[in-house]
Amino acid sequence: MNMQNVMVFRDAGSRTVDRYLMSYEGRVIAVRRHPAVLLLPVTLAVAGLILCGLAAAAVGAAWVWWLWLLTLGYLIWKVIAWSMQFFLVTEHRVMVVHGVLNRTVAMMPLAKVTDIALERSVLGRVLGYGEFVMESAGQKQALRNVAFMPYPEQLYLEVSSVIFGAEDASPD
Repeated sequence: MNMQNVMVFRDAGSRTVDRYLMSYEGRVIAVRRHPAVLLLPVTLAVAGLILCGLAAAAVGAAWVWWLWLLTLGYLIWKVIAWSMQFFLVTEHRVMVVHGVLNRTVAMMPLAKVTDIALERSVLGRVLGYGEFVMESAGQKQALRNVAFMPYPEQLYLEVSSVIFGAEDASPD
């Protein structure tokens, strides 16, 4: 399978992303954040289920299950937010689009990016995600850290080749 087909999504979300592109630019890379971003909400929902089950057995009251619905609602909200967040790279800029009710677009022109670093924690290496840290020419940018990036090594190479140009350095 071609890496480009893996990284560029082809679902209904692409129409959502296209509205933030200028008429002359096209998507080079467009991905969602890694599902590991949902670890905390899933953990809270499972822990809430266990605690509410224990409390309902000890107290014998069914009202404690309403408390679990709060953690379940939090999980559902985070899944919806995750499904609507995208990392985009075009020929001209890098963007992160996020938000459910209020949409936010953080953008950095490619010409301003002076360096990009890939950072991976131990958990990130185990689960397969990383964090991009982008440096710009002495200015504070709206887009500096992008956490929970899937396929971190491949995506890092793709983003670097778009930002700094793809040069064939083979000796042949």
